[in-house]
Amino acid sequence: MALKRNAEPGAANAKPPRKVSSRILAALVRISAFATAAVLAIIVGYILVMGVPALSPELFAAEYTSENVSMLPSLVDTLLAVLLTLVIAVPLGVMAAIFLVEYTTRGSKFVKVVRITAETLAGIPSIVYGLFGMLFFVTFLGWGLSLLSGCLTLAIMVLPTVMRTTEEALRAVPDSYREGSFGLGAGRLRTVLSVVLPPAMPGILGGIILSIGRIVGESAALIFTAGTVAAIPMGVFDSVRTMSVHMYVLSCEGLHIDAAYATAVVLLVIVVLINALASFVAKRLTKI
Repeated sequence: MALKRNAEPGAANAKPPRKVSSRILAALVRISAFATAAVLAIIVGYILVMGVPALSPELFAAEYTSENVSMLPSLVDTLLAVLLTLVIAVPLGVMAAIFLVEYTTRGSKFVKVVRITAETLAGIPSIVYGLFGMLFFVTFLGWGLSLLSGCLTLAIMVLPTVMRTTEEALRAVPDSYREGSFGLGAGRLRTVLSVVLPPAMPGILGGIILSIGRIVGESAALIFTAGTVAAIPMGVFDSVRTMSVHMYVLSCEGLHIDAAYATAVVLLVIVVLINALASFVAKRLTKI
């Protein structure tokens, strides 16, 4: 009894520090969240304040000239680059992830090497991809500064992102789904297509959205591979100028800074719409 009475004051004194540390941690979390939101709000607000007044019908003219500096050709070029890049990168990334998760032994050295390689490629600066694309696609293959050279370079850039996010989404599907499908007599391919992929689709879609964001915002790699011609291409071997490159060129020239801010506003709206559409589709897939 004496020992218990002597231990009670120490136990009582040990509680306040825990409460203080919890409050400090909660305060730090709130401050971090507020700082992040404040920085984002300042950036978006600054772009809107500077860019919205600069929007005009001339910026959406069908043809680009040095007077109107229209962004419409660059907008079309951006959409074409996104579509062509995703057509190349998404099937390869998804199929590679399916092979690593469903058709290889978990924990094998081959899978570990591929994962390390993908993570390394995801961290390489975009300018390095641009130099590689210029040396290989533009010079060695002789495709020149073209939409195809730029999209293949972008596909190599976003392939690790698509593959890793798809792999994590597939690994998150419980093994009981696979075991139940195998128990009913389904083969591995049918199990993957009918049982594993549907619940993993929101995660796969998230990786695709991250890739779209990188494609839309990329400029360094495209300058070396796709060029800076502000015109709607007639073929995949024509030079193009995406919106990020268009904004970069206008900023470097220093003659149309207002148009550069207006381009940033349109680019911001496109990114917000893409994220909203992705969230909507992800929710619908989750319900299904």
